Amino acid sequence: MGKKVASSVCRGEERLYYRFRGTRFYGGISTADVVGCNLRCAFCWSWKATRGIPRTAKFYSPSEVAEKLIRIARERGFELARVSGGEPTLCPTHLLKVIDLVNEAGLTFVLETNGILIGYDKSLAKDLVKRKVFVRVSIKAPTPEAFSRVTGAKKEAFELQIRALKNLIEEGVDPKMVRAAVVLGYGTPQEYADLIKRLEEIHPLLGDVEFEVLTLYPPIMERLKRLGLLPSVYRAPSR
Repeated sequence: MGKKVASSVCRGEERLYYRFRGTRFYGGISTADVVGCNLRCAFCWSWKATRGIPRTAKFYSPSEVAEKLIRIARERGFELARVSGGEPTLCPTHLLKVIDLVNEAGLTFVLETNGILIGYDKSLAKDLVKRKVFVRVSIKAPTPEAFSRVTGAKKEAFELQIRALKNLIEEGVDPKMVRAAVVLGYGTPQEYADLIKRLEEIHPLLGDVEFEVLTLYPPIMERLKRLGLLPSVYRAPSR
């Protein structure tokens, strides 16, 4: 699926984006939202942008993206920048050039990723380690079976998320600059404990996971109910 999606959202060094904004996450971060992802998570908040092309979408070069991220950061007093909304690593050449330009402006880049391609291609981990990047790998469920149910991907892809963290550690990333974010609500306490143990075996600091409680806006809630995938724990947007 990744190659098929990439063929639609990557064009040379350009990438398809649909929005640029400042957000409150991480204490304030400049954000560029991309089109396209290699997973089909049932709880995805940007469902439409990962399955189709929004009317506002447009191809941007790395320099155009970096310029917008830097401008937003300077206007808001942010020290961080990120690409969100879809999977940033689908267009690696574009991504790495954006990171370089953002770093040159004195900003730290936050890479929010499902880790699939970093786990598949260790050279991407090597390229990331050379840059000023905080890597947040979002692990969608604690087991291969649950991962497959909520993402629509093959069970084997679950291991690529774990391997992404292993590849980054083996390539020499500062362990403080990488974290696993684990979605709650799709496994037993023991399954989550087993996952954390696996992460600690890669590096002790990886056991300090970020537990992600899903915020279920009405359309997402209805979708998950319809699919029989309502998590056991979640947050309503009004709470």
